[in-house]
Amino acid sequence: MAAIARWCLRHRLAAVLIWLFALGGAATAAGFAGSAYSNDYEVPGTESGRAGELLQAGFKNIGGDTASVVWHTPASASVRDAGVERTMTGTLRAIGALPGVGDVAGPYGATGGQEQISQDGRTAYATVTFDHRADEIPPERVRALVETARAAGSDGLQVELGGTPLALTEAPSVHLGEAVGVVVAAVVLFLAFGSFAASLLPIATALVSVGTAYAAIVLLGHVMTVADFAPMLGMLIGLGVGIDYALFIVTRHRRGLRRGLSVPEAAADAVATTGRAVVFAGATVCVALLGMLVLRLGFLNGVAIAASLTVVLTVAASVTLLPALLSFIGMRALGRRERGRLAESGPQPERATGFAVRWSAFVERHPRLLGAVAAGVMAVLAIPTLSLHLGTSDQGNNPATATTRQAYDLLADGFGPGVNGPLTVAAHLDGADDQLAMGGLPAVLRGTDGVASVSPVTYNGSGDTAFVTVVPESAPQSQRTSELVDRLRDDVLPRVGEATSLETHVGGVTASYDDFAQIIVGKLPLFVGVVIALGCLLLLLAFRSLAVPLKAAVMNVAAVAASFGVVTAVFQWGWGSELLGLGSAGPIEPFLPVIMVSVLFGLSMDYQVFLVGRMYEEWLATGDNCRSVRVGLAETGRVINSAAVIMISVFLAFVLSGDRVIAMFGIALAAAVALDAFVLRTLLVPALMHLLGGANWWLPARLDRLLPRLSIEPPERPVPSAGIPGERTGVEAPAAPQSLR
Repeated sequence: MAAIARWCLRHRLAAVLIWLFALGGAATAAGFAGSAYSNDYEVPGTESGRAGELLQAGFKNIGGDTASVVWHTPASASVRDAGVERTMTGTLRAIGALPGVGDVAGPYGATGGQEQISQDGRTAYATVTFDHRADEIPPERVRALVETARAAGSDGLQVELGGTPLALTEAPSVHLGEAVGVVVAAVVLFLAFGSFAASLLPIATALVSVGTAYAAIVLLGHVMTVADFAPMLGMLIGLGVGIDYALFIVTRHRRGLRRGLSVPEAAADAVATTGRAVVFAGATVCVALLGMLVLRLGFLNGVAIAASLTVVLTVAASVTLLPALLSFIGMRALGRRERGRLAESGPQPERATGFAVRWSAFVERHPRLLGAVAAGVMAVLAIPTLSLHLGTSDQGNNPATATTRQAYDLLADGFGPGVNGPLTVAAHLDGADDQLAMGGLPAVLRGTDGVASVSPVTYNGSGDTAFVTVVPESAPQSQRTSELVDRLRDDVLPRVGEATSLETHVGGVTASYDDFAQIIVGKLPLFVGVVIALGCLLLLLAFRSLAVPLKAAVMNVAAVAASFGVVTAVFQWGWGSELLGLGSAGPIEPFLPVIMVSVLFGLSMDYQVFLVGRMYEEWLATGDNCRSVRVGLAETGRVINSAAVIMISVFLAFVLSGDRVIAMFGIALAAAVALDAFVLRTLLVPALMHLLGGANWWLPARLDRLLPRLSIEPPERPVPSAGIPGERTGVEAPAAPQSLR
């Protein structure tokens, strides 16, 4: 690390230009290539996956996504009125002539579907079928559909649109959340440093690395499946950890300047010491993220690699770009008053003072009480997690003002909630017996509890594939709909084909979401076990203790459970979701637990490394556990709290993105970091370490001999000119564990 730092300092202009070239090159390439994201929840081998494969093989014209045009009249009118019919017939004809539209099926005309008009005659809809999947449709074509349809609206005719392609027009175009998060982070940094130049460096480093990563993720979507929320997720994580990592290094650099080191010496020392801890912390985040690969789900593989790429680039920028920028600003890394004091009085020993010292002593005096309070807070916040319902939010969860939400509500009111999530029962037919059984299937399904309506059987041209559409009585997100899917698969459909070779499969969007959630839940214990084991192994190597990694695992699980409790209360129970502009209550996305466990375990390891690392160093120097915990908490508390405030601000700012999934990530991460920094690391961890005493650092001698030595930070070199050789009482930065090597 020291060699890297020295090279970047000697060639500071080259280091900056290399990063700017990487940012510009990646952004240019991404601009030419365009995005190619894919939200494909289908897992090969599942029931819904087999239904989809049958339909694709048997019906060549079923491939494009659909949108709905919904219109509604006031109580004094009907959609069958001549004026309404004339207006909407012309509108549907104009929509059918738009580029990319393959078919428009409306309720009017000789071939019109009267089932597309509600019983009260006030609501009707048409189905628009595109010639491509939603992620392949150019946004301008969807906007043309919206403009053409909405032009038909008037005071006596409400026209709204729904369907997957419409999400392209409702994605936020201005990254307000990122801007707010960056501004708040800059304010916190300025308050912490007292130097405008120093406060800008973490921001600049994070923006360059995250911008490069964002463009790289766009390109990554052309070679593997990458979800459309992956770039925003990467940006969210990258801004949080990138600013924090740079904060730790700048803080150590400033400390070196105050100790009398020159600018190059202080920057090189910061990268060689705290920079190594940053690399270790970033590695733990990547290990946790890449743990998603054990699930072997293509949808999550792209998310894991995209997020890991962002973390790698933020770490790389922190140890290469940042020291070059520190060299450029020179002594301005210190505030004007600090520079004046240094010039007048010379280097002075840094003593831990203020609230951090008083709080550390307070925890030492009351470990049992404070530990119980912290555990109680975490337990109460985790209670909602017990009712966690995994499912996929749909356009019924969009903000009330969105056209997709209004179309969803109009359809639910006019035709029943199940019309927004129909099921598809598909089958391959082999002989007359199969065709006869398939012909009788609609009657059987209509008599099934929970079914609102069933379409006639649709056969393909060769007659060897057929399907029926089943509309449930309940909403797509309802538990009753999931139970209906299970009932059809386990009881109803097997009886229909028991005397024949007929095999039917239940598919559709709702069924595929249920299958995806079940796959995730089934593999979640394995995934969590792998992430916990890897994290414990890293901490075991770093701190040569059994208690430290075991406590860290328990704390991480507690942080995850409590943060999911907050997410469940906000998004599933709806506590404040509409007020925050996040739409109505609904289930939690099935992939959220996996991604959140990865991210939260990685971020929790950061604070564990910086906090316990200082405690471990003091333990090695004194052998006094109480002193080690007290000094470690006092000297690292300020920088950890500043880092936490920055992370929380960045994460919460992403709630303004307007994207429900990103808002879930933002609130979950903000809650987890707040609880981790202000409850676990400042209350529960030190309280438990006081109670355990010397057992914190126990490791069997035989295991100690077998384990390799891992160095996070080398010892800080003394500065003779300061008159305090080996002084180790810094207040701002986590000090360097001496014997972690």
